[in-house]
Formats: sequence, C-alpha cells, structure tokens
Amino acid sequence: MYSVEERIDEVAKRLAESDEGRRRYFSDNMNMVPSRKAVISIIKSIQSLIFPRYFLIEEAYSETSEKIDRLFYELKRQISVAYSFSSDRQVVDTEELAMRIIDGIPDIKEALIKDVQAIYEGDPAARSPEEVILCYPGFYAITIYRIAHRFYVEGIPYIPRMMTEYAHEKTGIDIHAGATIGDSFFIDHGTGIVIGETTTIGKNVKIYQGVTLGAKSFELGDDGNPIKGTKRHPDIGDNCIIYANATILGGNTKIGDGSVIGASVWITSSVAPGTIVYYGKNKTEKK
Repeated sequence: MYSVEERIDEVAKRLAESDEGRRRYFSDNMNMVPSRKAVISIIKSIQSLIFPRYFLIEEAYSETSEKIDRLFYELKRQISVAYSFSSDRQVVDTEELAMRIIDGIPDIKEALIKDVQAIYEGDPAARSPEEVILCYPGFYAITIYRIAHRFYVEGIPYIPRMMTEYAHEKTGIDIHAGATIGDSFFIDHGTGIVIGETTTIGKNVKIYQGVTLGAKSFELGDDGNPIKGTKRHPDIGDNCIIYANATILGGNTKIGDGSVIGASVWITSSVAPGTIVYYGKNKTEKK
C-alpha cells in the first residue's frame, strides 16, 4: 500500500515524463509563455483609452500620456514573449511593433464610434449610444475584435487570438482576429455567432444570433491534414442583413450587396446582389 506522499511523487514523476514527451509536438521553449492576464489587461487599457468614461481601470484618473506609456511597455513585453514562444522565432523590433499598435488606437476608436452609431440607429431597443457601449455584448465583442485585428495585421503571434477568445468566453461570440470587417457593423443579441478567419464583411452589415460564417470543407495536404493559409470563409457584401441561425459556408461563397439572408438557411454558393433568401419554401427572390 502506497502512502499519500509516494502517490503524489508518482503523479509528479508522470507529469514530468509527459512534459518530455510533448516536446516532440509542442514548442520546446516552455519557459516563455504569453500571459493571459497581461493580454486581458492590455485589452482593458486600450478600452479605457478609447472610452475612458465607460471602461474604467485603476489608473482612470491618470493622464492619458501616462496610461499610454504604461501600455507601451506592457505591449513590448508581451510581444517579445509571443515571438520568443513562437516556433518561427523571428527577430523583430518589438518597440516599433508596440508603437504601431498604439499609433492605431485612434483609428480603432473612429471605427468603433461608427459601430456604436449603427447599433443605436438600427435597434429600436437602444435608448442611447451610451447604452450600446455599456450593455451590448455584440459591441463588446466587436471592440475586442477591432483591437485584436490590429495585432493580427501586424503579424503578432498568439496575442490576437487570445484576445478574441477572451471576448468569446465573455459573450459567446466567436470572431477570429483575422476576419476583415467594414465600418458600421451591427451584431444584435449575438450569442453563438461564429465568424471565421478569412471572412470578409462589408460596410453597414447586420447579423443576428447563431449566424455561422464558416468553412465548407478543407483541402488536405499529403499528410492528410487541412492545408493552412487558404481562403475558407465567405465574403459578405455591403448593406446586408443575416438573420438568426443562418449558416453561410465556403471560401468561394459571396453574398452580394444589399442581400437579406433569412433565419436558419444553409448557403454554400454565391447569392446575387439585392437578393432575399429565406427558408420554408426554399425560395430565393429579388428584393
């Protein structure tokens, strides 16, 4: 009969052996891991710079330049760790990357103001723009997506995905940081929405809960695994509305400008501009 101490030692030994085995597949640089806590702190710091009255942090009463200065050094640290942990081990100018992220914050703010306006003007339940900022999970997810997308465009590993998965955890809305989304984006309700990495969405688009903009199938490589880096997700034109639980799949699928996609439809081929697609009679018609 083993004692508790012996059993604990045995578990510790097995975990150590597991660490050795995983190096065949995972990175061997396990001492430098991007900090989830720090990444969430970066999100909140940027939110507080964009909307200081709504996203308060401990340094809310600090000068803006002081908050940016603290953010800059945290960005440098986490970007450096992310590249150190990355398998390709690029040599990058982390100071320049951190500064480019900060340079982009005013542009993110302008985009988010347009999103607030679209949601407020498009939802009769919204009593004020302030209510959108404070209460709407769709806007919260869009905010984090627009921050994360800036990191993604700069090619920074891990951090953008960590950001959007935090938004996914908080809201149930899964927007990949690589998706390209135009101005005045409106997510209504939002729970269960999935927007894939290579999706493009035009301006003034409104989508409801449960919508999936996903991949239809994956091209496989010689090893039998999906080939990465291909166009897998659909393109949504300007001024479209996609109602609840619609599923639109495929990298060659294009939804034309001004189309309305009804609830619970399944689409794997392109739709002409100005088309209404709805479920029930399996009918597609021009507006």
